[in-house]
Amino acid sequence: MGNSYAGQLRTTRFEEVLHNSIEASLRSNTIVPRPVFSQLYLETEQPLAPDGRTEIDDEEDEDGSESNSPPIPYQMKPPPEGCCTTDGFCQAGKDLRLSSLASDALDVPPGFMLVGVKSPSIPDNLLVCAVDRRFLPDERGFNALLGFSGNCMGCGEKGFRYFTEFSNHINLKLSTQPKKQKHLRYHLYRNNQGILVKGAPICWRGNDVRLRQMRSSLAEGHPASDEQPPNLSLTHPSHAPGSHAGSHAEPHVVDVARTLINGNHAVPSTAHPPVQQSGSGRPSATGPHANAGPPKKRHKGWSPESSNNSLPESTLKSPPSSLALSTLSVPSVITNGAKSETVTLQSSSQGCSTPLSPPELSVIVPDQLLHTCKLQPVIFKGHGPLPQLTGNVNEVLVSSLLQSCYLSSQTLPRVYQHYGPSPIQPLSTEMQILLTVYYLVQLGPEQVPLIEDLEQILMRSWRESHLSEIRQFQQAQTPGAQGRHFSRETPSALPGLPQHLSLPPPSQQPLTPSQLPWLAQLAASSCGEGVVVFGEEVRSLAQGLQRTFSRLMEGRLENTNYVVVIVVSPVQETQSCVVVTGKHQCRALAESMFSPSEGLKEISHQLSTGVAQELIHYCNSLGQDGDMDSLLDSSSVDRNEASPLSSTHDSAEERSLKNTQSPQNMQSPKDSSTQCAKEAMSLKEAASSPKDSCLEYCVEWREVRPIQLAVARKLLSHVCAIADSSTQNLDLGSFDRISFLILVPPSEVAFHQTVLHLWSSGVLRELGSAEHECVSQREAERYVVKMDQRARARIDSLIQEAHSNSYTLYILVHDHAHWDISSSSCSSPDSGLGLVDQLLNSRPVKDATNILILHVTSFPFTLQTQCTRISPYNEIHWPSAFSNDVDLYHERTRYFGVSELLESTRSGSNLPLMRYDSSFESMASALEERFPKLHSAVIRTIVLIHHYCVALMAASGKISSSHNLHKHTSVETMEIVQSLLTAAHQCPTHHGHMVLLRIPSLALAVWAHRRLSRVRRQLGLEESFEIILGNPSQALIIGRIFTDQIKTWLKIQDPDWVPHTYLELEALPCILILSGAEPLGESLPRSLKYCDLRVISCSYLHRTTLEQELGLAAYLVKAESRPPHNPGPGSDLIESDAEKLSSTDNEEEEGQDNGDSPLPPSQPPPPCTDSGVVDPLPSQSTASPNVQKGTSDSVHSPSKSQTQPQTQPSSQPFPYPRAAPQHRYQPQLQSHLQAQSTSQLQSQPQNQIQSFSQVNSQPYTQTLTQQQPLSQMQIPSKSTSSDSSSPRASSPHLSCSWARGVSRPPSVLLPRVLYDIITASDSSGLPRFSSFLPHMSVAWVSSFRPLLSKMMTCTEQSLYYRQWTVPRSYHMDSSNRTEGRSDNFHPRRLLLSGPPQVGKTGAYLHFLGILSRMLIRLMEVDIYDEEDINCNVQAEEVQFHPPNTPWPNTEVMKAMPFDYTIHDAKYDDISTVYCPGFKPSAEGNPVRQEDVYLRRRTSRIKLSKYAAYNTYHHCEQCHQYLGFNPRYQVYESTLHAFTFTHLLLGEDIQLYFIIPKSKEHYFSFSQPGGQLESMRLPLTSEWSPDCIKSPIFTPTTGRHEHGLFNLYHAMDGASHLHILVVKEYEMAVYKKYWPNHIMLVLPTVFNGAGIGAAHFLIKELSYHNLELERSRRLEGGSPAGDVWPFIILADDSCVMWNAVDLNGRSVPVEHAVSLKHVLQHMEACPDIAHYGLCGIRKWSSRGFPGNKQWEPFCRGHLHDFLLLNVDRSQNVQYDQNRFTCHDIDFTLRLHSAGLLVFKFNSFSVMKKQIAIGGYRTFIIKTKMTDVPTSVGPSQYICAPDSKHLFLATPAQLLLEKYLQHTSQKLFPLSTKNYTHPVLSVDCYFNLGPEVTVCFVSSRPHSVNISTTGLLFSGLLLCFADAFVTSGFLKKFTFLKGATLCVISADRSSLRQTVGRLELEEEWRFRLSDEFQTANAKEDRPLFFLTGKHI
Repeated sequence: MGNSYAGQLRTTRFEEVLHNSIEASLRSNTIVPRPVFSQLYLETEQPLAPDGRTEIDDEEDEDGSESNSPPIPYQMKPPPEGCCTTDGFCQAGKDLRLSSLASDALDVPPGFMLVGVKSPSIPDNLLVCAVDRRFLPDERGFNALLGFSGNCMGCGEKGFRYFTEFSNHINLKLSTQPKKQKHLRYHLYRNNQGILVKGAPICWRGNDVRLRQMRSSLAEGHPASDEQPPNLSLTHPSHAPGSHAGSHAEPHVVDVARTLINGNHAVPSTAHPPVQQSGSGRPSATGPHANAGPPKKRHKGWSPESSNNSLPESTLKSPPSSLALSTLSVPSVITNGAKSETVTLQSSSQGCSTPLSPPELSVIVPDQLLHTCKLQPVIFKGHGPLPQLTGNVNEVLVSSLLQSCYLSSQTLPRVYQHYGPSPIQPLSTEMQILLTVYYLVQLGPEQVPLIEDLEQILMRSWRESHLSEIRQFQQAQTPGAQGRHFSRETPSALPGLPQHLSLPPPSQQPLTPSQLPWLAQLAASSCGEGVVVFGEEVRSLAQGLQRTFSRLMEGRLENTNYVVVIVVSPVQETQSCVVVTGKHQCRALAESMFSPSEGLKEISHQLSTGVAQELIHYCNSLGQDGDMDSLLDSSSVDRNEASPLSSTHDSAEERSLKNTQSPQNMQSPKDSSTQCAKEAMSLKEAASSPKDSCLEYCVEWREVRPIQLAVARKLLSHVCAIADSSTQNLDLGSFDRISFLILVPPSEVAFHQTVLHLWSSGVLRELGSAEHECVSQREAERYVVKMDQRARARIDSLIQEAHSNSYTLYILVHDHAHWDISSSSCSSPDSGLGLVDQLLNSRPVKDATNILILHVTSFPFTLQTQCTRISPYNEIHWPSAFSNDVDLYHERTRYFGVSELLESTRSGSNLPLMRYDSSFESMASALEERFPKLHSAVIRTIVLIHHYCVALMAASGKISSSHNLHKHTSVETMEIVQSLLTAAHQCPTHHGHMVLLRIPSLALAVWAHRRLSRVRRQLGLEESFEIILGNPSQALIIGRIFTDQIKTWLKIQDPDWVPHTYLELEALPCILILSGAEPLGESLPRSLKYCDLRVISCSYLHRTTLEQELGLAAYLVKAESRPPHNPGPGSDLIESDAEKLSSTDNEEEEGQDNGDSPLPPSQPPPPCTDSGVVDPLPSQSTASPNVQKGTSDSVHSPSKSQTQPQTQPSSQPFPYPRAAPQHRYQPQLQSHLQAQSTSQLQSQPQNQIQSFSQVNSQPYTQTLTQQQPLSQMQIPSKSTSSDSSSPRASSPHLSCSWARGVSRPPSVLLPRVLYDIITASDSSGLPRFSSFLPHMSVAWVSSFRPLLSKMMTCTEQSLYYRQWTVPRSYHMDSSNRTEGRSDNFHPRRLLLSGPPQVGKTGAYLHFLGILSRMLIRLMEVDIYDEEDINCNVQAEEVQFHPPNTPWPNTEVMKAMPFDYTIHDAKYDDISTVYCPGFKPSAEGNPVRQEDVYLRRRTSRIKLSKYAAYNTYHHCEQCHQYLGFNPRYQVYESTLHAFTFTHLLLGEDIQLYFIIPKSKEHYFSFSQPGGQLESMRLPLTSEWSPDCIKSPIFTPTTGRHEHGLFNLYHAMDGASHLHILVVKEYEMAVYKKYWPNHIMLVLPTVFNGAGIGAAHFLIKELSYHNLELERSRRLEGGSPAGDVWPFIILADDSCVMWNAVDLNGRSVPVEHAVSLKHVLQHMEACPDIAHYGLCGIRKWSSRGFPGNKQWEPFCRGHLHDFLLLNVDRSQNVQYDQNRFTCHDIDFTLRLHSAGLLVFKFNSFSVMKKQIAIGGYRTFIIKTKMTDVPTSVGPSQYICAPDSKHLFLATPAQLLLEKYLQHTSQKLFPLSTKNYTHPVLSVDCYFNLGPEVTVCFVSSRPHSVNISTTGLLFSGLLLCFADAFVTSGFLKKFTFLKGATLCVISADRSSLRQTVGRLELEEEWRFRLSDEFQTANAKEDRPLFFLTGKHI
């Protein structure tokens, strides 16, 4: 089938490649050709198509071979007859040319895009077609599906599935096979005029590969094609002009213009030579124009699945800076700090730790090896035993890391070993060695091998060789078994190899041992002498090592970094080892073999023994410029002179401060210098000078941010989840308070910092820990403990307290939890480690049910292993502040952390915040070679401090030759020092910023502090800035002058106060030297401006270590929006530009200082980053074009790669980082007061210009002479402008450097090697260091683990580490190994993780506060606490009963007047009931009833032990009451029907009782399990101390969870009958929540009824039941009248009850009592049967208003809790139709019937506020929709027979609501007219709060008020019955114009009522005065008629 390679052996392919390589070398005279190994095995990365083939496979199948054989001729299919064959037209005759269709409207289907087709017949035009975008590649040449799908844009024909067919249709007329890759050439798009134009070329990956792969541009040089590829992928590495021809070629980005500033960019520079050049060039085979793939047409010799990626998502686009990792400087081998993994040979006996070789094969290490070679070689054991080393073994190091890597990559997981019929094989030894050689070849001259990179290379090779088997295995697994992202074994880009290179398929064509040496040497030949392979010429490892040592001594390995020894023998296994011979690599590897503690000891030893003195003396010498000490001594002689800071170094910021008044105040350099001298006074002088105060200063560490509140609530919800779980590991309901102890690392600053946060948070005051308010931080120190030996006693005492106080919940907060994770069994007592394990993991703490442990850390990976004690469900991760670019928390600050720092390195136009100092690196590297025995940390620290000292001397101006000192320091250091010195003098109160100098070694830190202090003293700068030594074991020591200054700023009056934390150093100009092996959680102030990490260790590359150091620079950036611009004096062009910029979309950036960008004014700012954090690199510039031109011409870039500088005058010495501005303009400074200042346009000093003009590793570029006068750099005065200007524009406080700094994160300076590793990212965009081992105390489970993904959430990362890491033996969780994994988790242990410095301390402190409040709230409820209304009832007080009378006297009660006035505050918005003696107060119109829940006053009251509870209450005592009785099955209950007849209902009513088995004894049945007959009632004469006689009925709706139906505690154990009255549709849900309660289910017709219907049915059913019980008693021989006739009607929100006692002064005092006590007292009342209704008072905290004397009883309205006599009230019913005010209506009718109604004032009921459900919830909706709509009261009624919007609401409710809201229109004469009320006959309706209602009863012998002489303003007749007659109505007198309202059920009865009552005689009616409720006819509307009195 045309497969020209079918059946050929692999050697054919090899010969072809070899031939091509030789041919390329012959044609080129400048480069070394690509090695054959690369062409054979490291193929270009291509995505696999669904059938396993790559795109380029397909392309090459069609296009023929890459060899010189001619292409296969192609014969086009002849066109059909009659078709158009004109070029540029389709076969249908339609024009396809772009020139013709450019302005036509084209129909492009969704998913398609317009593409330009290149036709060979019309080369000057394109053909337009539409192609499915899935078959086109992305901008990197990936993700294009094989095949084709296109449409013709001429004739519109669609559905072309083959490009061959489509090319025929559009008349391409090809002579070769049609290929979409060849002819689909350009994207098409419409420009701003809507014209279709040619766009970017389509990036077909592999285009022109075969044309160019043989050319000399393969390895270096420019691409041969004139057309650059349009994508952002890698192209041929090239050198800039002037670079060395033999340089190591590195790839560069084609399209992206990058500015490489001072070596501080993520893109490796291609324009400079490496520091150490090898003899011959080392071209990189990293370009995409490498060999395009395997042999054409798949055959046996090549796996069809050998390409890199099989899934499109594995080839995600990466940012341009994510270059191939082969160009990154990987600094060192990752070691775990374990001595067992590395062996330092100090004697010949120690050299025998490996299996011994024969004696004749021992290797003698030559003497004077270190002295001769200046290095200590490192031998990596590989395969086979290492021979014995003898001789000078002290100067050789041996490491087993490589051997461990090999073994790990060959140890297959058990699941793979036994899977499938053919087991998956590991990598062969030969393949491991070959891949190792190639990895070493790829490393640069300054790079150090990283074992994890090699491990990933081996794993990827293995995955690719078994891709199909792995897929089959994964498909057989459960998808969710391993997590969402990391369950796939998808190969991704290798860390040590270029991303686009493939790996060999060893399983398909095994590599033989005989091929190995030759291929390894071939691979090594590409890098010259960089890697040397001893293979065929050596017969043993000993021989190879001996040869290596010999060459080292002879100097023949001067340019060799690695020697690989390979021993191949037919009789034994292949053996290998690697000898590291590069100076830089040997030093890095040797230092990495120390554990961290051993490294610090070695540094201290070198300092103490004086080994470093030679280096110190060497650095002190400044060559021709003299000696530092002599220069300092000379400066100290005349330091009392007022020597200003040199004008050369005077920052533009300080100069602009002096020139803020007007442009005419421009000074000459001499004047400026003099002025600066006057300004440069000490802080002491400044403190005494009458300066303005700085209004910008604001300390904000005390505030709690919204995101901290959210995290605190998340913590609380997790605690509640533990409590709610079925495991019952935490019973929150049993705790009444909390106590806590915060454990912090043994750092004095961290300790006091936590104390400061705790004291200022107010948590202690909330917890009530002290009787008085906290007045000092001493009280807070009891709650914080350092984890040292003294912590044991504190925790032991807490454990004892926990055992004795079971009602207190103790929280142990383990802050900085990743610090001490050592096992107590493996730690020495004096080390201070292992305490956490010993204390927190002890048995007493684990078993205590009232101790909760909260681990808090920024690096949770250390606690997330297979043996972790923390459940994944108990992890709380800090949330993202943004979601889809939406700010979720609206904070004034935004977090700027590690990810944002990394992002700043990728924003190409600005100087990144994180960078390295190439000058410093160059000097340190040179000295490392000069002093090979010194530790690199010693060298780097001494060099760095030397730079600082020189910079101080140069910037101070005290040295006469200071202009010559700049070359002895680095530009970065000079910037730092200048900024430090000048910043404090630009603020009236001398605020400055902090410079953090991180020196891990305490010994070095002490030396640095001493050295810097001495230089500062000799320069006379003791009062300019402070130098602080941050020793974790010591408290802060601050000079008195600086302490006084801080006290002034913080307004502290305490004379003994001293700062204890770094946070309290806010705005203090200082250098903080932070020591310690690792940071211990110390927070840094927001005045931190520079974070100098240039001397941190590069040896221990773990994720925790790196992120911990970078976390020091984490920052909260101010994110306030920018106030509007106000043009000030002198602002012209620049002001308008600033206004243009202020209107951009980037709102987040406008609150920052945006004047530091090199972008022109017209360029918009860059968008916000994806993470939502404010872009730290503002890109707004307000420099006008003429200003830019003026300075760009005067300053030239020192290298071609640098962008032209932009003109930006500055008002600060080192403003916000950006690309390369020489002059900076500060447009606007924001503050809380929105004040701005006018700044003069000034130039930058020359040294600042150079700081931005350095290229990667070039030292000082002396393009600009530093002696150039300042006047030559100044801008003409006409260019000056002001950008601001509020009326306070000239105020001096606007120049405060600190105020500007809080809007910018600090700059971070890193070592070059760390910078390269940190800024590297893998193919998914994940930072490279994120894939490192999490911590030295954990280990990977297997090398066969998947890679971390950038898309993983924190939870998924946790699951990843839990699956793939195990604790080492010295990890505290190593003892937590058990078989049952779920049992490992401690149930009361939580983990809070969040980025460094983000605010975790404030979050967990707030959590402690809200947890305490929640526990209190669990025991508190909101009680309605309302004062009685309408209290002036009686004009004079009459005492009817003695104050302490327990029960009322019947005769006295009859004589007591009835109080018609309503006093319950819940009825303050209803109509007042007329009472003759009442005088209303002149109050305004109250709020309507709908708003009652929003305005009713409540109080928080702690629950008493007699409270009623809802369903959320659980306690052991309640279990049986709630149905958890072992005698009965839960939910076992029976449904019983009960039928009775009532005249008002007109038919039999059938009710249902749900009776649990445990409650059946309260009922009588016809037979057991038979028909329900009645509810048993006791006799009046019966009495029991443990029994309540009255049945309790509680009508309820919508409160199945929140109703207070648990009366167990309220009844105090008394037996009682409690019945819930529920609606039918709610029966099931109430039964579910209350299975042991009796339910009375209302009939279906009452589903929409109100509370009146429920009370009506309860009362009538109770009376019917009373009759049945009397009959039953008569049958049993008891007297009928002796049955107890009372029932209790209780609201479902009654929570507690109180009784009133009189104290000695007869003052009533309330106390809580049980409901049992209240009811038994009421039931025991003498003559209780004579009363119709009894009630109790509603509780109020305001006592008993209205009565001067205590009256124990009163007569009036009763609510909420009633004792009803159903026998005496037989003839008075509740109105079943009522929704509102039914109790008032019933009480009035009951009183008018002559029944006694009274209230026990000695008891009160507390009502809980329940905002859910209840009978007061009314929903008024239309018939058209079920959705509640906004319907006004006027729409509640309509004219009869009119077309109106009908409402789906009961007619009675509409009527009641209408009368309530429209009474002012209906009864206009009654409004606010108490003396003329509305007469309401036989009913009470709420007519609104402004209308008074006078109730009268028409019944004979009824009790009514006297209406003689009373004129009524209206008459209300509702359903007037026969008792209402015309004669009855004529007794009353009405005002003229009074309103009549007659209500009836229908229109006929309405007319009958009018006629029967002869109303037309005195009332005038109109046809338009008849109305009905807005109900449909089937809903039975109510009708009413209004009229006017004649």
